[in-house]
Amino acid sequence: MVFISQKVRNALMKGVDSAIIERILMETSEERMTKNIIEMADVSFRYTEENPDLILDNVNLSIEKGEWVTIIGPNGSGKSTLTKTMNGLILPSDGKIVIDGTEMTEENLWSVRRKIGMVFQNPENQFVGATVEDDVAFGLENIGMARDEMKTRVKDALLRVDMWDLADRQPANLSGGQKQRAAIAGIIASRPEIIVLDEATSMLDPLGRQIVFDTIKDIKQEDNLTIISITHDINEALESDRIVVMEKGKIVAVGTPEEIFAYGERLIDLGLEVPFSETLKTSLRDVGFPVPKEYLTDERMMEWLWIYNSKM
Repeated sequence: MVFISQKVRNALMKGVDSAIIERILMETSEERMTKNIIEMADVSFRYTEENPDLILDNVNLSIEKGEWVTIIGPNGSGKSTLTKTMNGLILPSDGKIVIDGTEMTEENLWSVRRKIGMVFQNPENQFVGATVEDDVAFGLENIGMARDEMKTRVKDALLRVDMWDLADRQPANLSGGQKQRAAIAGIIASRPEIIVLDEATSMLDPLGRQIVFDTIKDIKQEDNLTIISITHDINEALESDRIVVMEKGKIVAVGTPEEIFAYGERLIDLGLEVPFSETLKTSLRDVGFPVPKEYLTDERMMEWLWIYNSKM
């Protein structure tokens, strides 16, 4: 898909000179580049030089500041490896990664990492403190933050995830959802610009999943954070600005939720779930109903069914 800005559209409609249009294109490109908080160019990764198998294969991806991007794909497609390269947990074998205007290298790895916080599937793997408050403070202590500032940040982070009343509780005694919210508090206390969620809600029951998801949405809105989420939860994916589909270490599709879920059966072939409305549409098509080709949300599917039925 070719992106054409409104400036260029207007210039073309007015018959503006090609040199001016070229300058507008350059300005538009620069504007878009300055908005990108993550740039991945020709990124590949293999575990060893002796092993030719690529876990990531020539990945190119740009993510704008403030975006919510969901990464989906079958097991082994490279989703987690992709986010680990973003955070510098592993360095790419080839290509380059730019975080907020700084190209990631071994020399600046730690300073770049401070811009990114990761929340993993099992929060217990992140706990190191004897209490929830101690655990949230741990990362701040490591960077030598003044005690008064640290206490303020810890309390603010726990209040924002509705966990201040449990600050003295041992992490092991929390519920699954509370553990994940405590882990998120530990991340936001360090005030990163990017939060990566690696299956962060997959071990929770539906209520716990919704509470954690709503907490992340609120924090993103308040701080204009960039969220990168790996998930198998279709409802979470539908909330994102864009979806990235991966297969065998490659990015095979990027688009809005509507654009991606319109692939329907192609996603099912990859072993991925699709929204109920898309499953219903496929079933109706199989028995001869003239359903629309584009993706329909549940609400739009109900509206189409009502209109179709009223014509019968």
